[in-house]
Amino acid sequence: MSLNLQTYTEHFTNPLYLESGRILEPYDITYETYGTLNDDKSNVVVVCHALTGSHHAAGVYENETKAGWWDGLIGSKKAIDTDKYFVICSNVIGSCFGSTGPMSMQHPHLEPYRYKFPVVTVKDMVKAQRILFDRLDIHRVHAIVGGSMGGMQALQFAVHYPNFANKIIALATTYATQPWAIAFNKVAQESILNDPDFKQGYYDPDILKEQGLSGMAVGRMAGHISFLSHESMRTKFGRDYKLTDGLYELFGKFQVESYLEYNGYNFTKWFDPLAYLYITKAINIYDLARGFDSLAESLKRINADLHLISFKNDLLFKNFEMQEIADELKKNGNKNYSYIDIDSDYGHDAFLVELEKFDNYVKDALNG
Repeated sequence: MSLNLQTYTEHFTNPLYLESGRILEPYDITYETYGTLNDDKSNVVVVCHALTGSHHAAGVYENETKAGWWDGLIGSKKAIDTDKYFVICSNVIGSCFGSTGPMSMQHPHLEPYRYKFPVVTVKDMVKAQRILFDRLDIHRVHAIVGGSMGGMQALQFAVHYPNFANKIIALATTYATQPWAIAFNKVAQESILNDPDFKQGYYDPDILKEQGLSGMAVGRMAGHISFLSHESMRTKFGRDYKLTDGLYELFGKFQVESYLEYNGYNFTKWFDPLAYLYITKAINIYDLARGFDSLAESLKRINADLHLISFKNDLLFKNFEMQEIADELKKNGNKNYSYIDIDSDYGHDAFLVELEKFDNYVKDALNG
């Protein structure tokens, strides 16, 4: 069977009322679908992406070699089986891959929003997706799956749209962003803001696509450290030194340094810095309990079967943060949840890399 990858952009003219009290109108949402929708629309699986992800979760575009970010999990006979399920992944608002974000044109002017773009929250991202699904005449889905910021979205769906999904699968995430993660985001934000080429937000995006933004690269390097772990770095790089560099050259490099440089600088050519600032802000202020008396109160709203998956050596969202959600559900007397801590040394990025360690759980959760 083929993946049947399709990409679309929907345009909305009704105002989107944001959590902040501000309004976004008009706005676009770019999304991708895989598989085939069945007649009664009961086979929909929504996939939510992380900070730097996009709607392109699986498959390969024409003239490109790089597959979507969860390609190992989504497809024919894979854990999220496109022979069976119709999978939708949309780009969040605030991002830079087709959905409306800070560098989109502000109506009716032909100038990008830049700082005039409102702060959006994870709850707003979810609300916009819900409006998209309404337009597609999808009013209930089989499951919602996501890792990291995608897991935050999945949990927000569970709390704020309790009758929308039968199952929620949240990986490598938390109920509220903790100071450790906010601190890493701070390094990235400051690195961007203090780069003269950022021009206080008034940069030319075409120039950045060519040259990148060195401040943002430095911030991204810090991010990469938080995505890995002591063990995975040791396994991946050890103390290997670049063969062409002398040990006593001041700028000679260890492999780990080359890796951070390559990933940091490369990243800034394809991800917009203002979008990065807005999305890290959304992550920082994410809190499932906002608007409720407590986390326990917010979790009481959940009707879906909830499947929580953490990773033992995740430094960004520690496994005990997921354990706390499970503990609260247990205290609430919720019987429709499962929690598993995957034995992994990889770090936070395990949810993107070590698929073989959890794909069976995802498969069983979807089919069970």
